[in-house]
Amino acid sequence: MAPSVLQNGGFVSGLVGAAALIAATAMNNWSVKDRQGDVVTSVYTYKGLWRDCETTSSGLTECRPLYGLLGFSGVFQAVRALMIVGVVLAVLAAVISVFSLTCLTMNSMADTTKAKMSLTAGIMFIIGGVCGIAGASIYANQIVASFRMSNNLNYGGGGGGFGGNMQGGLGGEMGGGMPRYTFGPALFVAWIGGGVLLIGGVLKSLAFRGMLKEDKSHYPGVVYKPQSRTRTDQHSEDGKKDKNYV
Repeated sequence: MAPSVLQNGGFVSGLVGAAALIAATAMNNWSVKDRQGDVVTSVYTYKGLWRDCETTSSGLTECRPLYGLLGFSGVFQAVRALMIVGVVLAVLAAVISVFSLTCLTMNSMADTTKAKMSLTAGIMFIIGGVCGIAGASIYANQIVASFRMSNNLNYGGGGGGFGGNMQGGLGGEMGGGMPRYTFGPALFVAWIGGGVLLIGGVLKSLAFRGMLKEDKSHYPGVVYKPQSRTRTDQHSEDGKKDKNYV
């Protein structure tokens, strides 16, 4: 496959993955209240990385911002950090990818420089995708642990629950009680975005190899220059011409 096709494909995949990661980080529904088996209630609760929200049956939504750093657990802060790092790396890689495109001609930039920039962007895409997938997976793991603990608590067992495992951020009920939470749409957006970033990074890295091969094939060969004739050769050749003329 041509390096330009791989590079353009990696660039488009990186843009899509970066947009998905940004959207997932900003979304408020990382975890949603599990209403399976519950009667119709007037409150629908969902939680994100930055706000906890409640929606009433009348359609009124209230959100409580999650300010500060010290009031939340280390795991919750790690999820935040992973998502922010993933977004920053993805955006920077997208910017670098623009300047490394082969269709964009720049007078002062060599092909080898573009190839190195393509590889750098690919590595950043891969790291950003891993950060996004890791952050969403850690959050999902806490949801699963909280779901199991809430079941044990409902059946008379011990356990902390959602607020106990991830104090602040993931927990801290706004209306009391012990509801169960399940995966929100933001988790799936983060997983998909991270996967697309990985694909884009791999394509950019493959394009780097192809760009180097093309650049080597364009190296000029050795030009043969005939040896300049000396004065002796010139005199002997002139003598031969005179003899032939006579």
